[in-house]
Amino acid sequence: MSEAVIVDAVRTAVGRGKPGGALSALHPAELLGTTLRMLADRNQLDPALVDDVFAGCVSQVRDQSYNIARTALLTAGFPEAVPATTIDRQCGSSQQAVHFAAQSIMAGVNEIVIACGVESMSRVPMGASAIGGDPFASLSERYPDGPANQGVGAELIASRWKLSRTELDEYAAASHQRAADAQAAGAFDAEIVPVTVPASDGGSLVHDRDETVRATTTVEGLAGLKPSFYTPEFAKRFPEIEWSITPGNSSPLTDGASAVLVMSRERAERLGLRPRARFNSFAVVGSDPLLMLTGPIPATQRILQQARLGIDEIDVFEVNEAFASVPLAWARELGADLAKVNPRGGAIALGHPLGGSGTKLLATMINHLEQTGGRYGLQTMCEGGGMANATLIERI
Repeated sequence: MSEAVIVDAVRTAVGRGKPGGALSALHPAELLGTTLRMLADRNQLDPALVDDVFAGCVSQVRDQSYNIARTALLTAGFPEAVPATTIDRQCGSSQQAVHFAAQSIMAGVNEIVIACGVESMSRVPMGASAIGGDPFASLSERYPDGPANQGVGAELIASRWKLSRTELDEYAAASHQRAADAQAAGAFDAEIVPVTVPASDGGSLVHDRDETVRATTTVEGLAGLKPSFYTPEFAKRFPEIEWSITPGNSSPLTDGASAVLVMSRERAERLGLRPRARFNSFAVVGSDPLLMLTGPIPATQRILQQARLGIDEIDVFEVNEAFASVPLAWARELGADLAKVNPRGGAIALGHPLGGSGTKLLATMINHLEQTGGRYGLQTMCEGGGMANATLIERI
């Protein structure tokens, strides 16, 4: 079996996912295409050598329709002979793209694959792919209480794990502070590729700094925000909920793209490229579609069992902060050290561009391991419909 390694991982700085956000003027295929081109350029890789491109994208409609992976690589100037496909595993779409890329190399099918992802939430709003229909209509008999929505799932998790509003807000404020500290120290510089965007005066600007980080965030300020998902109907259906999930302890809507260059170790060395990390284990699970966001717990348990490692042997965790209740419940259930969880801030501060988040977190995790001398990194992502991916890498 071939050894699959990560040669490089890059991401754009995120922009606010609304009109006027830093990346909102860019078509998502152009945003991802720029990322692909810069990944190839900085590794002096001839794109003609790429066997396949796997891209994650959640809302595959409008500007993100018609296999955006293929459109993006053509926009990047890659040869027409390079194929591509687009994957939807909800928020874990590009993390799943990484799994497929590595597994195809381990199986001996491919030697060089790019796993990537993109989401332009300013141009294609979350939920746009469900307009005109009810994707859950067929599930009403099996799940009379849901699936409801991810926000209600986050509230149910806070209730079940007895997480107070204060705990959620303290975690959110810490996420912003960690991200602000990392940003100020230049910790993201090695992973961010600059993107040229149109300016309002007809010129252009270079976007290379995450737009959503707020260094001045405080627990006191967050405490004044109202719950996002309360409705009288939901309050009646779920009387146990205390309604603590707000815009401040949730991830903001964002635009962004990211990409990872995956190769067989032998091919990387023949090309004179340095492998930065190897893949140790993969896991994917289904979970309760009403709670929806608890999947990272069994996914982590499964991957640690596969790797025969204990939770304390992992140097860093990237647990996607869709909502503060998700990593807090995960850490409480698994006994993980919160100091190792999202040490450079998470999605609450750094945004969650849905299909682009999996490879985005992987880029941050690899750089953290290299800059701190850590060995093992574990990434896990909750996903719509009740699923989760987990990826375990080892720094080389």
